[in-house]
Amino acid sequence: MTPGRTPLLALRQISKNFGAVEALVGVDLDVHAHEVVALVGDNGAGKSTLAKVIAGVLQPDSGLIEMDGAPVTLPSASAANRLGVASVFQDLALCENLDVTANVFLGREMYNRAGLLQEGQMETETRALLRDLTVRVPSIRTPLRHLSGGQRQAVAIARTVIGNPRIVVLDEPTAALSVAHTAEVLTHIERLRGMGLGVILISHNLNDVRAVADRVEVLRHGRNNGSFRGDASHEEILAAITGAGSPSL
Repeated sequence: MTPGRTPLLALRQISKNFGAVEALVGVDLDVHAHEVVALVGDNGAGKSTLAKVIAGVLQPDSGLIEMDGAPVTLPSASAANRLGVASVFQDLALCENLDVTANVFLGREMYNRAGLLQEGQMETETRALLRDLTVRVPSIRTPLRHLSGGQRQAVAIARTVIGNPRIVVLDEPTAALSVAHTAEVLTHIERLRGMGLGVILISHNLNDVRAVADRVEVLRHGRNNGSFRGDASHEEILAAITGAGSPSL
């Protein structure tokens, strides 16, 4: 937490059960503008559940969600979108047969008053957006199926920015990517931070986390188990993940 600053997003005592399974237990999380916060933890620690609560995909059983210090409810993904929360989960939710521009504007297509698709305007905005994020693709008219895994992830990230979000949730964005493509995606994350967004990065890769995160929040068995600066050592973070150490600030 950052004293004296109202978080862009604040979660207080968030709990979520699935039957007898306690997925989240009293979890707190703050995210500020211009900040990358990494969520780390073992499988089953609650990372994806917490991300889905923030994205409006799941609703908590108890707890408080605030944006700019005001309580909000996120009953659906569309409601979260309207409040400025955009998410990229591992399936990416892109269309292989559509080109880059069509995927960036998927569900947000631009039409003129006559009801005609404004393809030229969409292409212009796509070029500008990819340039701002330093995304490199062969062409904005290239079908998604011809892009690499890293390029697809970049298109998914670019798509989130179309709605002018304030918070972006990225669930394992570098999973299964090559070293070169991972480096490109990490650059895109840094650009999101530079644009003033709050970024929540879920990752198992501590090298990636330490490369871009301002803060690392550890979950263990659905509970907060440590808060660290982004330059904390592997050993400190791993101790919190495995339960070998006590939570630190």
